[in-house]
Amino acid sequence: MTSINQYPNDSLPVMEHFYTIQGEGFHQGKAAYFVRLAGCNVGCVWCDVKESWDANAHPLMTISDILSQIKSKTTSGIVVITGGEPLMHPLDQLTTSLQEAGYETNIETSGSYTMSGAWNWVCLSPKKFKAPLDENLQYANELKVVVFNESDFKWAEIYAEKVGKNCKLYLQPEWDKSAIVMPLIVDYIKHHPQWELSLQLHKFINVP
Repeated sequence: MTSINQYPNDSLPVMEHFYTIQGEGFHQGKAAYFVRLAGCNVGCVWCDVKESWDANAHPLMTISDILSQIKSKTTSGIVVITGGEPLMHPLDQLTTSLQEAGYETNIETSGSYTMSGAWNWVCLSPKKFKAPLDENLQYANELKVVVFNESDFKWAEIYAEKVGKNCKLYLQPEWDKSAIVMPLIVDYIKHHPQWELSLQLHKFINVP
């Protein structure tokens, strides 16, 4: 599936952008600048940023303006491109500009659209609502599966078999059901130690 971007090549719909602490996965606890692109049709029922789904509801920013905003907060480090589903948009020009400026480019994606962009780190978070393209599994540095119910463990193992052997494996409780699924995740990891726990640290410390 190709991207569906209908905007000028140098512009992207941006819901929000901010400098914060990465709260999830392998880079948890590190300073990171987040650029949340608008547009998503994956449709996770538990999504906590459903306002990002409609790309037309958010302003376009040129890549030069995005870079300028990032440089005003930090001159190096990690930039995370997230969404919505960021791969709905062509990302080559954005990531080239970021890397040329000295930034490390990370993406958080469901993998349900064709990969674009040059990435230092790819966090693939497969969703049952719109499964990732098989061709994207090879790019995953990190597999992060959100656990909403017990059947998600089987879903996680399906994709753990498909990613590369060096891919980091994370199970993350869905925030609103964490009291129910956390004990299940802890027990699962104890019996399957190739997996690690990912927490939404930013929600615990109340930062974006």
